[in-house]
Amino acid sequence: MKNDLEFPIPRRHALIGGAALFAVMALPGSALSQTNSKTAKGNVRMTESFVKTKDGVEIFFKDWGPKDAQPIMFHHGWPLSSDDWDAQMLFFLANGYRVIAHDRRGHGRSQQVSDGHDMDHYAADASAVVEHLNLKNAVHIGHSTGGGEVARYVAKFGQPQGRVAKAVLVSAVPPLMLKTASNPGGLPMEVFDGIRQGVAANRAQLFIDFPAGPFYGFNRPDAKVYPGVIQNWWRQGMMGSAKAHYDGIKAFSETDQTEDLKKITVPVLVMHGDDDQVVPIDDAGRLSVKLVKNGTLKVYPGYPHGMLTTHADVINPDLLAFIKS
Repeated sequence: MKNDLEFPIPRRHALIGGAALFAVMALPGSALSQTNSKTAKGNVRMTESFVKTKDGVEIFFKDWGPKDAQPIMFHHGWPLSSDDWDAQMLFFLANGYRVIAHDRRGHGRSQQVSDGHDMDHYAADASAVVEHLNLKNAVHIGHSTGGGEVARYVAKFGQPQGRVAKAVLVSAVPPLMLKTASNPGGLPMEVFDGIRQGVAANRAQLFIDFPAGPFYGFNRPDAKVYPGVIQNWWRQGMMGSAKAHYDGIKAFSETDQTEDLKKITVPVLVMHGDDDQVVPIDDAGRLSVKLVKNGTLKVYPGYPHGMLTTHADVINPDLLAFIKS
């Protein structure tokens, strides 16, 4: 496995700024160059739109690639947006898949409503996108809070409707982050109260400190720090609603998804870095894989919570291998 000093600049980093575009195009076989060539031939659709949920919320989504290709739907983490999946969406688009990602309610470009910032609404909103696009045989991939969203969606909507082929939980929050009598390995409430305090007092500063520190492991002595990655995290976070972000802390930390995981019967890949400082692996990935009926755990030594960005060159091929298997 590579450490933080060795990984090449992931594709998403190079998307920030005009000058960096040349760096991406220079990468051999880059997803962006492959996507551009396909687009020029008229073989790839790239659309962005909105769907209205049953409770009247406008949810933004991206839908790229051939309609007849197998769909992969991505579910982002707190407090980000579908833009956090750039490196994965371009990679899988270049590999012939249809890729879909949405902004959670109150996040990114979706409507900044006051209510519904809980796992049930998150899953229902994802289902609204799936049903609107009539996705079938889909693979659902969720990161962090998005992993909780995937677990609830698959258990409550996707499997009963026969729409899901596989699921992937990446650095994901299930089964339960909060320390309780029945979950002694969880994190104490003081941790989440501290995040709430940061959102309420100075969200803009928190959204610099978090990615600059534990999220990407940039606080480790041997870490190679990319300021653009920190800025992009800040940009995505500040696009969203402070109310959604504040309420979302309860959703990702206090939702017990043990029963969701037990209901899932489709193949599940659980991916987790053992240096995840945000969602520690022992009380998350290692427990989740024991609860699903058909699960595989892949542990990445030394990888951080945001490994989809820092190690996209490793994670993307592993995702592809699982989807093809």
